[in-house]
Amino acid sequence: MTLMPAERIRNVKKSATRLLFDRAYPGSINLGLGEPDFPTPEIVRRAAISFIEEGRIGYTTNAGLPELRQRIAAYHNEGSGSRFTPDSVCITNGAEEALFVVIMALAGPGDDILLPNPAYIAYPAIAEIAGTTATYYHMPAERGFSFDRESFSQGVTERTKLVVLVSPSNPTSRVIAREDLQFIAECLEGSEIYVVADEIYRELYIDARPSSISDFYDKAIIISGLSKMMSMTGWRLGWAIGHEEVIRHVTLMHQYASTCASAVSQRAGIAAFTDEGRKATAEMREELRRRRDVMARAIDRELKLPYVSGEGAFYIMLDVSRFGASDDVAMRLLEERVITVPGSAFGSEADGYLRLSFSIDASLIEEGIRRIAKGILRTT
Repeated sequence: MTLMPAERIRNVKKSATRLLFDRAYPGSINLGLGEPDFPTPEIVRRAAISFIEEGRIGYTTNAGLPELRQRIAAYHNEGSGSRFTPDSVCITNGAEEALFVVIMALAGPGDDILLPNPAYIAYPAIAEIAGTTATYYHMPAERGFSFDRESFSQGVTERTKLVVLVSPSNPTSRVIAREDLQFIAECLEGSEIYVVADEIYRELYIDARPSSISDFYDKAIIISGLSKMMSMTGWRLGWAIGHEEVIRHVTLMHQYASTCASAVSQRAGIAAFTDEGRKATAEMREELRRRRDVMARAIDRELKLPYVSGEGAFYIMLDVSRFGASDDVAMRLLEERVITVPGSAFGSEADGYLRLSFSIDASLIEEGIRRIAKGILRTT
């Protein structure tokens, strides 16, 4: 049987990351991992078990448990006043659903969405599904994937409805500096353009916690969640937070997409904002910093190739341009039983790079880099 899908998804393809994972050999070292490899903190697991043992578990309100929304609002108000309230928050099934419902609620045919290049693969896919036109501002590889003011300002036009910012970045781990966020706010001042700020990696920083565009621009909608900062990817708990009027529209879209996020995950999520939960994030952050150094030293020792190591998240961008297109290199490395992610999956600026994750045990990081070296040397 031949199925003709709806027009909105005909050009949407399965991610290159998943294609590589599907073709990987058993026992491969996974340096393509896009999630923390730490256990979910005990305090969160205990809270979930306790709630399950209470008995009946039903729907929550569409926007989510009031106590959790209060905790989320307080978290985003830290150091910047009290502009967010529980009504500023819509809790979703992961940050990706938050991205989806925000874009679907606020943009449609005839609108442009300005996206970073390179960036997470979901943004252009959701823009396509929403019927919008994706346009791009570039984070140039030759400048270490840093924010480019000229490219950004040229990308903003009268058709722009939404601007997406990602800091720290997936795939580059780069952070948009505070002064560049101020520049963005000045560029958009007086417009009706909303900024969708993906801050899912914000708590996984190397030296200093990144600033938020919401400190400078009122029309900002922050996307975040507990997947990265609490190692809760499988719990599917994210949120959108912004102006209450905007969040009402977002919550309406969320209502018809999934009714509400898991009640068990929401109740467990409350524990993430306790002192014990925050301490677990700090410990994970410190270990990731150590693993970043392990990977950097291994690259210097085994590969002697250029790379970009950013200020947050848990990725290093390895320059393999001298060995061919990044997707070809990544496919060849599967033969060495090591999984990487080609930069081309994230946009043209990252072609020639591999995204390597250091969210894996240090001994596996070192062996994975040795396998990359072996695979590259075998093909030269």
